[in-house]
Amino acid sequence: MNNGRIRVGTIAVVVVIFLLAGLSTAWAHFGMIIPSDDIVSKGDDKKIGLQIKFTHPFEGQYMNMERPKAVGVMVSGKRVDLLAALKRKMVKGFSTWEAAYRIKGPGDHIFFVEPEPYWEPAEESFIIHYTKVVVNALGKEEGWDSEVGLKTEITPLTRPYGLWTGNVFQGIVKVDGKPVPYAEVEVEYLNEGGKIKPPAEAYITQVVKTDANGVFTYAMPKAGWWGFAALNTADFKLKHEGREYPVEIGAVLWIKTREMR
Repeated sequence: MNNGRIRVGTIAVVVVIFLLAGLSTAWAHFGMIIPSDDIVSKGDDKKIGLQIKFTHPFEGQYMNMERPKAVGVMVSGKRVDLLAALKRKMVKGFSTWEAAYRIKGPGDHIFFVEPEPYWEPAEESFIIHYTKVVVNALGKEEGWDSEVGLKTEITPLTRPYGLWTGNVFQGIVKVDGKPVPYAEVEVEYLNEGGKIKPPAEAYITQVVKTDANGVFTYAMPKAGWWGFAALNTADFKLKHEGREYPVEIGAVLWIKTREMR
């Protein structure tokens, strides 16, 4: 009788450990397009390097990223295709991408990427993160609140550069050009080198929601790159091994803050 109880107890412990392990790896996914500089001044190098990845930015964990479906930059309302400039770069055994672009004139440059759908077996769904970052060039602050025309995107209400630590950032989440009320927005810090140690897992991914008008608000507590991923379910499904599965579409925007000294 005692042996039976011990066996049952052992099985229960194993199940709990397994479930906890599964929860501990349920990290937020983020598409990334990180420029070498977010503000290009007159005396700066006009060549911008772009890092394009699919990661868990706080933990520094990578996923394989296939060659993106679209990569480009929008300047003064005109889109420039950058697919031909892409180069694969392996990081920690995972596929990422790089590109370079030379600034040719003043104004806000909106760099964007549309990836191929990523199959996530743990969630039994596909993930597509439409990702943007804004680089200001040569002092002309025009265009940062323009829309690229992606399936889903975050339209900034706060200028997305020249931000101090502690500044409040606001944006509107849109799908098919329309604001999305009460959408969930995940927020993560690019924890380079793993220097920040969270006291609990809840600190890794911050979560806010949009209001009735699709607007969200967040104050960045530390200098560095911050990612905002507004998540919704697509109005279409994709097939995997003969079955149709839902598609998570994310509107992702990256911004940088600096310490005031």
